[in-house]
Amino acid sequence: MPSSHVRPRSEKRPRRPRRLVHPLPSQLTERLDGHLATFATHLREGLLAASTAIGLEVFDELMEAEVGMLVGQRGRHLPDRSAYRHGSEAGTVTLGGRRLRVTRPRVRSADGAAELPLATYETAKTSDLLADGIVARMLAGLSTRNYPVGLEPVGEAIDEQAISTSHAAVSRRFLAATAERLAELLSRRLDDRRYLVLMLDGFHMGDHLLVGALGIDAAGHKVPLGVVEGTTENSTVVNALLADLRDRGLDVSEGVLLVVDGGSAIGAAIRTFFGKGVAVHCCHRHKERNVLEHLPEIERPLIERRLRAAWVEPDPDKAEAALRAIAKGLAHDRPGAAASLREGLTDTLTLTRLGVAGSLRRTLESTNPMESMIDIVKDHARRVKNWESGEMALRWAAAGMLAAQAQFRRVQGYRELPLLAAALKRELHIESEVSATN
Repeated sequence: MPSSHVRPRSEKRPRRPRRLVHPLPSQLTERLDGHLATFATHLREGLLAASTAIGLEVFDELMEAEVGMLVGQRGRHLPDRSAYRHGSEAGTVTLGGRRLRVTRPRVRSADGAAELPLATYETAKTSDLLADGIVARMLAGLSTRNYPVGLEPVGEAIDEQAISTSHAAVSRRFLAATAERLAELLSRRLDDRRYLVLMLDGFHMGDHLLVGALGIDAAGHKVPLGVVEGTTENSTVVNALLADLRDRGLDVSEGVLLVVDGGSAIGAAIRTFFGKGVAVHCCHRHKERNVLEHLPEIERPLIERRLRAAWVEPDPDKAEAALRAIAKGLAHDRPGAAASLREGLTDTLTLTRLGVAGSLRRTLESTNPMESMIDIVKDHARRVKNWESGEMALRWAAAGMLAAQAQFRRVQGYRELPLLAAALKRELHIESEVSATN
């Protein structure tokens, strides 16, 4: 027996109602025919070239349509018109990393006092689109001389009228764009969010030493905060960076954890500058490397295991005792390694004292998040051979840091950050001081 949902053969399937096809207006049909003809003409040069040619035609029509909205239909007498056509002039728009010459219509107010801007043209002519494309290509390793090679193919006819693609023009645009990015980085307000962690580290761009800062906010987002240039990674350079961060609103009144590379200059500068508002943690990986560099290869694996075992000890007193035992054992035969371990030894146990564990501890025990950003900066600048000035190094660093931010994800263990915030207040006695003032 056939199932209930099977239709008998004798029963005909009902017809679907026909869709009514409304013909397009003749004027629109003519425009479509014209665009299709343009598309077919440029199709041999590629789909993008054909689409670009149509896009320019449509752009002309959009400008003309906007003019019609401002002044009314052409050829009609409108006594109350607020504007009138005023001919046309040459202009340029940005397309695929190029500047292209176009003819733009002009409109003036009815009293002739001022020329009215066209929003369509103003949007397309903005140099930001060109600057963004140049910076992206240069950071990807394209040289100014080979810049035209990296552009999208838009057809021979359009390439012939393209401007702003010469070596000199691209260099000027890139210099101006990276200067804007440096200004953007150094003018960022830092009082718009709560920063729980601040990482500082030095890095070289050519012969220039830079010190950068990376912040981690209460939600776990990484944010490049600033960069300064100096001859050495000393307290003067660090103080200049910290003063800039403070002036832009960095607030340590509720406690901030500063993760540094282990240099005594940075740790001393931070404590002198911020006072009680910060807890300083010395990067385990930097300290480990500094100690092991004083040892012969055969002795390094054992000391490395002992250091790491001490750092994972949850009791801070036992961990400190284990580290001092390692230093004591090295003092006679390897005094350099012992001195390196003793320098800032207690700062390597800050996370242990705060009770930070799990994935958040793995994130904060080293300056790896900061070094990852530095690696991205250096990778973008890998083809630069001649660092003419510190200002050039700062511009490239700022552009690379902002480009790195676009790749950032929230740090591992970000859900544990509220526990860190509470631990910082306990460690720095912030809660008791607040209650005492009340």
